[in-house]
Amino acid sequence: MSHEDRTYNVTGMTCRHCKSSVMTEVLQVQGVRAVDVDLDSGALTVRGDADADLVRKAVDEAGYAVA
Repeated sequence: MSHEDRTYNVTGMTCRHCKSSVMTEVLQVQGVRAVDVDLDSGALTVRGDADADLVRKAVDEAGYAVA
């Protein structure tokens, strides 16, 4: 199983609650091993072999968007 880091630019996150919401949703995606969110840059880094479309959908479910 391959593991890679993918970084997404997420718009709309402004606080720790935003960060937590995104992390909670993305961690539920099959294949995600770890998640990091940088509020200053809006970067979401996902480690694992998850499908990128499922990650984007999870971000959307959290109420944010991948730019």
